[in-house]
Amino acid sequence: MERLPSMLLNEEIVGRLDMETLCSIACLNRAFRFSVDSQAIPSISSLHLNTMSPDGQTLHHILGRCKSLTSLTLNCLRLLDHSLCHFLTPSIQQLNLWCCSLLSYQILASIGNNCPNLRVLVLELADKDSPDVFRSNLAIMLNRCFYLEFLSLKIRGTEADANSFRLIEFFLPKTITTLKLQPMLESDAFVLISRVGRNRLETDNLSVPTSPPYSPKFGLRSLSLVLDLISDELLEAITDYLPLLVELDLEDRTYKVPLPDRDLTNTGIQFLGSCRHLTALSLVRGRLKHQGTFKRVNDMGMFLLSEGCKGLESVRFCGFSKVSDAGFASVLHSCLKLKKFEVRNSLFLSDLAFHDLTGVVSCALVEVRLLSCRLITSETVEKLALCRSLEILDLGGCKSIADSCLSSISCLHKLTALNLSGADITDSGLYVLGQGSLPITNLCLRGCKRVTDKGVTRLLCGGGTIGKRLTTLDLGYMPGISDETILAVAAADIGIIDLCIRSCFYVTDSSVEALARKRSVQGMNKQLRRLDLCNCISLSAESLRWLKKPSFQGLHWLGICNTGLHVDSTITEIHQERPWLTLCLDGCEMGCHDGWQFHKP
Repeated sequence: MERLPSMLLNEEIVGRLDMETLCSIACLNRAFRFSVDSQAIPSISSLHLNTMSPDGQTLHHILGRCKSLTSLTLNCLRLLDHSLCHFLTPSIQQLNLWCCSLLSYQILASIGNNCPNLRVLVLELADKDSPDVFRSNLAIMLNRCFYLEFLSLKIRGTEADANSFRLIEFFLPKTITTLKLQPMLESDAFVLISRVGRNRLETDNLSVPTSPPYSPKFGLRSLSLVLDLISDELLEAITDYLPLLVELDLEDRTYKVPLPDRDLTNTGIQFLGSCRHLTALSLVRGRLKHQGTFKRVNDMGMFLLSEGCKGLESVRFCGFSKVSDAGFASVLHSCLKLKKFEVRNSLFLSDLAFHDLTGVVSCALVEVRLLSCRLITSETVEKLALCRSLEILDLGGCKSIADSCLSSISCLHKLTALNLSGADITDSGLYVLGQGSLPITNLCLRGCKRVTDKGVTRLLCGGGTIGKRLTTLDLGYMPGISDETILAVAAADIGIIDLCIRSCFYVTDSSVEALARKRSVQGMNKQLRRLDLCNCISLSAESLRWLKKPSFQGLHWLGICNTGLHVDSTITEIHQERPWLTLCLDGCEMGCHDGWQFHKP
């Protein structure tokens, strides 16, 4: 290897690898180390570290040699302001900072002062200070990032003040085309929408384009807001001031049931028909103190939507408790370009909505998500199997899904992600899946109470494609899972990267040992990255020895809440030995995506 020409080594081998692989091969020999240190790392322009949460020292070790970064993505769960500010430079054009549990609002001002050429900013902050402090730092940032096109700001926390984004419209650059804000008051959203719309009208006197591509001077194309309320008046304002929207994503989290004259009705849905360029629509009534629903929207609202927005390619509906099969079917049959269809918490969506799923739409659907729709059965899945282009099928919480439809799923040769959580499937059904040629990489069987060790073993060792492609496996809350399943996972020649076995009460220390001894799949360089052991009550402190070097070399995240692994002295020792490993003791879902804002340093 050391005899290879340096140009061949740098351009054809090292130059094609990601950061994690580069760090691994640098340990092989001097030629690789020299090539990585002197050529590869300094020339990296885009770096993504969102699957691990480095501390300040580790981040400095990684980024200290990256001299050409224009795009940076970080999981900031363990980073403080001073750890990050050193790497905010004028060359950065895209900055994605996730899970910023420790960063203060001053990081906004730092971004504005140091990254004047920023085009894309995605920032998730924990609620830390008063809204006034947030607004003052946000104003500094927006006033100095003149070229910003994509802005996503989310403040997470139970007491997050929805007033934080008040007056943001006075500082937004006119270059903004995509805007995502969370949380925001409906009253502030009115002011924002009207001002952005007026700016568009004032700065352009030309005719409105009727088809893409659109000129940048026409402003906002994508809007996403998490509000305290979605009403008819809000949708009327959006369609009046922003008629050229291509993507609209609205979610509300209400404290109480809205008054009849302040809620979303069929009239508000009808307003969306004037957004002729709309291709993606998401309307969600989320959960705050209770599971709210859009009680004043029925099938007529969906009829009006499907007639006015025939160009929709992606729809997401959550909380439409009065819409039945007829309403949802009208969207499926009228929007002939539809690729993504998602419905959550629908009381009346049943197999009838998919009864006549023929024609163009059956060929176009790529992603279908039907979550917690209690009337959906195996018959729907058999109809969806006609969609040969389907890549993602999410049936989480549909408890009437049974073995009879799994042979139909096996015919979907493009399917890469399948969620059957809570389904009424058995070991026999998994055997059918295991025999198929599904290219599934992501499989969720969470809460499938009739599945046992025998079924999972058949699935992984059945000789089909799924046993070779699988990288993410969720076996949480399954009473039939024990060490036998985990031993099969460890023994199988599959590159599992993410494994969830939370609340599997019969998983013991033997499983942790088996996973620790598992080596990366030959030729695939795939190691276990994230492991969720929360509520595995049979685990003891004996397993802690397997968390030390050299076991679990690639592990980035480990959930051990409510297990015998919570021993402070040993955990401290593991932290010191593996500063890149996040040990979650708070019961978060994998990666802490649902609870990072509550983490303490």
